[in-house]
Amino acid sequence: MKMNERIFLYDTTLRDGAQRRDLSFSLEDKLKITRLLDEFGIPYIEGGWPGSNPKDAEYFRRVRELDLVQAKIAAFGSTRRVGSLAEHDPQVVRLLEAGTPVVTLVGKTWDLHVSEVLRTTREENLRLIADTVRLIKAEGREVVFDAEHFFDGYRADAVYALECLRAAQEAGADWLVLCDTNGGSLPDCVAQAVREVSEQFATPLGIHSHNDAELAVANALAAVGAGARQVQGTINGYGERCGNANLVSLLPSLELKLGKRCLPAGNLAGLCALSGKVAEIANINADAFAPYVGGAAFAHKGGIHVAAVERLAASYEHIDPARIGNARSVVVSELAGRGNLRLRALELGLDLQGREAELLEQIKCSEANGMQLDGADGSFELRARRCAGQDAPPFAIMEMVVQTAWREAMSQPAQATVKLKVGHELVHTVAEACGPVAAMDSALRKALLPYFPELKALRLTDYKVRILDPESATAATTRVWLEAEDGQARWCTVGCSDNIIDASRTALAESFELFLLRTSLGEHHGHHAA
Repeated sequence: MKMNERIFLYDTTLRDGAQRRDLSFSLEDKLKITRLLDEFGIPYIEGGWPGSNPKDAEYFRRVRELDLVQAKIAAFGSTRRVGSLAEHDPQVVRLLEAGTPVVTLVGKTWDLHVSEVLRTTREENLRLIADTVRLIKAEGREVVFDAEHFFDGYRADAVYALECLRAAQEAGADWLVLCDTNGGSLPDCVAQAVREVSEQFATPLGIHSHNDAELAVANALAAVGAGARQVQGTINGYGERCGNANLVSLLPSLELKLGKRCLPAGNLAGLCALSGKVAEIANINADAFAPYVGGAAFAHKGGIHVAAVERLAASYEHIDPARIGNARSVVVSELAGRGNLRLRALELGLDLQGREAELLEQIKCSEANGMQLDGADGSFELRARRCAGQDAPPFAIMEMVVQTAWREAMSQPAQATVKLKVGHELVHTVAEACGPVAAMDSALRKALLPYFPELKALRLTDYKVRILDPESATAATTRVWLEAEDGQARWCTVGCSDNIIDASRTALAESFELFLLRTSLGEHHGHHAA
């Protein structure tokens, strides 16, 4: 395997990726992603199929107006239809009219598809490939030939599959891309086929793998190891059925583990940001457990792991997360050791003064009773602050009563009554809102705002409930997660009780208390709001 060899990345997020169920890019979405991919350093960007829909046709008109840094735009289409001439085939004509420097042609290489899908002869299929490639090359375009179902075809009839590649090569194709279209091939089979093809063809090879057996990335890496120099895939692995090869996972493996050149120097550090931006545009939640870029990819929870990482990061991390724009995080839970608490406290700027064991015991007792501090960064921070000596709560709730009512054909607001102390003063307020949690929030604000006007900046952003023991039915223990933000930071607090109102009160009160502690100290911790 050659070190420092250039591998050409070919992104098909805008075409193959858009075939994912429940994903739909607008024209502006596609243009935004094009800019992101170009700035990141992806050399080939497949924009779509100009003959398939008006949006893709308009994309190829608009993309010409972009001042791209380095990327080549590719238009995707198929070989001419059976019985037509390439120069008169409508979809081939639209491919040329797209005006892109690169045209990607998909052609059949599996004899099953030739006879049962195209319903033509093997000889005619070879002519379809050769005629279309020859015409587009005559127009001065770079041609990428996507050999559809190649590995299935190679297993069924290797001689004919190679004849299809030879037809494309002799007509002038610049790339021969071997496609695992059904996504069911295994890495050893892919590597063997790529190796055998590379021995017989001078045209550079590429790989296009699907993830139906969860091997798309492995198959792409195997192909590169066997000689492929172009890798096709999508950002975050988006694609039809189970998706395509995930370029976000492939890139760091190619550069950091195989020593290949894929991007301009230094650009790999923007990988996390790119993954998140494309997910946001696609309106798909980022996968916290995604390799390399997920929020949990370098999260350490077990006490033994954290103790080792504290001494030597490489002992439990396969790469330095900063190299791809990610960061290490330490998770606090009942599985934690004192090192977890010490590192998390240091991240918060807190000195636990040797009381890690005491705080750890509190956490283990809380989790035994149904709390879950893994992810509830606000609740942990509050406990750590108390342990570090910042234990003067700005207020104390003495009593809270929540009432809801129902009358036929009438919507009744919930009412919350709160009695609390601020210093030595007793405050008693009542507030109404559409639901019980909103009423509790309103009552607390009404009571506290005269003393803490900065609470106007606090906003509750999410509220989730989980039933811990559903077999107990209506008597089940309930865990409440509450997310809040103040425009600069975001945090989560948790409450647990067999009374959902009481669990909500705990989470709500802790969120208010943490915010006031932070503002009194002039601090803002936690995840920065988007």
